Amino acid sequence: MGNVNFILFAFRVGLGVTLALHGWNKFHKGIDGTAGWFRGIGMRPAKLNAYLAACTEIGSGALLAIGLFTPFASAAMIGVMLVAYWVAHRKNGFFINNKSPGWEYVFIIGLSALVIGGIGPGEWSADDILGLSKPFYSTWWGFAISLVGGIGGGFAQLGVCFRPPKTD
Repeated sequence: MGNVNFILFAFRVGLGVTLALHGWNKFHKGIDGTAGWFRGIGMRPAKLNAYLAACTEIGSGALLAIGLFTPFASAAMIGVMLVAYWVAHRKNGFFINNKSPGWEYVFIIGLSALVIGGIGPGEWSADDILGLSKPFYSTWWGFAISLVGGIGGGFAQLGVCFRPPKTD
């Protein structure tokens, strides 16, 4: 079981840190620039959504990295990736290239979050130390929380905040 725990730990930390840094970059590059881009793709109010995206990416990434409230962190990741897919990536095809942001990045982040949320964080996690991993998170409940919470949260945000820009 030690090898499985190491793999879950490495996968969880890698995914969490990657998304947290992706969120931090929104602040580092300037939240006003992020808000301007969000305005251009139809997210209203743009600045609030820029803060929400950055904070959700940082928070869910950090929680996943330490393995705390894992299915809820996974749900938040899935939600933010669903919104990113819908508003920015879906029309560009699968691959990211120098002309368009394809959707493979948001897909693999969301799928990975779902896997971690469903499997659970492993024994090397804050959830395990606090007794939250078993039996609740590492069952179908973790998968359901991640999937339903992520999709529900993503579509709720889209319903409230997404106003597609008018095209000529």
